[in-house]
Amino acid sequence: MTDTHGAPRPGLSVDHTAAHGIRVVTLRGEIDHAVTNELTEALLSYGSVTRPRTVVDLSGVTFMDSSGINVLIAAQQSMSDAQGWLRIAGAQASVLRVLELVGLDQVIGCHSTVEQALNA
Repeated sequence: MTDTHGAPRPGLSVDHTAAHGIRVVTLRGEIDHAVTNELTEALLSYGSVTRPRTVVDLSGVTFMDSSGINVLIAAQQSMSDAQGWLRIAGAQASVLRVLELVGLDQVIGCHSTVEQALNA
C-alpha cells in the first residue's frame, strides 16, 4: 500500500496569451474546489476590456468537478453581461462528458481546437 497522506496534489497551471485580440486562457491539471479561486481570477480578471472575449483551452485538464462548472458559468455570465463571450476548446473526453452531462455545452460553445474556437 502506498502512503499518499501529505502527498502534493496536482495543481492548476494557468497561461494567458492572445490571438486576434481574443484572450486565450490555457489550463493544465485538475479543476476542483482547491483551485476555484485561482480559476476564478484567471477567467474573470480581464481588466478594463469593454467586450471581453475569451477562449478557455481545456486540452491539458484531466479532471473537472462541479467547482469548475460553477466558475465557467459565472465567467460566461460576466462576459455576456459585458457584451463579450466565452468559448471552450480542446476538452478531453472525460471533461467534455461532464460539460455535456450538465448541459454547459449548450450554453458555452465547445470546440475541438483553440483555432476553431477563435474562428467560430
